[in-house]
Amino acid sequence: MNAINLKLSLFLFALFFVTSAFTQETNEDSKKDNGEQKKSYSEAEFLDAVNKEVENRLAKYRNKNLVKLTKELMKKERSLELRELEIQKREESLRESEGDLTKKLKEFQQKGKRLLGCLDQQDKNQSKRVRHMVDAISGMRPQNAADVLSVQDVDISVKILGELPPEKVSKIFNSMDKEISARLQKQYMNMKR
Repeated sequence: MNAINLKLSLFLFALFFVTSAFTQETNEDSKKDNGEQKKSYSEAEFLDAVNKEVENRLAKYRNKNLVKLTKELMKKERSLELRELEIQKREESLRESEGDLTKKLKEFQQKGKRLLGCLDQQDKNQSKRVRHMVDAISGMRPQNAADVLSVQDVDISVKILGELPPEKVSKIFNSMDKEISARLQKQYMNMKR
């Protein structure tokens, strides 16, 4: 702790001398200029001027430890400023990424809703077609109905058979090929449970 306090005291001491010297020079320069415009410096020029002035003032006192300590403190301060800028850039990048992610999530949810709507519409259309086929097959003779249902998709055939009266279904099963009839009867029985 004592070393840190000593370093901090030395830094404050050096900073005091630099500030007072800079203020004194600025006052002297303003007295000399008396009507000339004041110069404006960029941040880099200002930092360079401060560094040079610190070195000049500290060199007068010939204390190498103090000069070294001050340089180290100024270097660390600058690295902390750079690190802070880097963190700010990262935070900005994260905010942009978060915004993009939120936007993509909303788009995905909208696509999901549209897909579900399409699936619901497809189910309604399939139900409508099954209902139409039920009406058509219920008016057919059992042999003709068996021929039509034998070539249909198994799931659709079973749905159609599930809508017909049981007497008509048994006549249709008797008119079908034995293998097809057995397969459809098995699924028909599972559906009825």
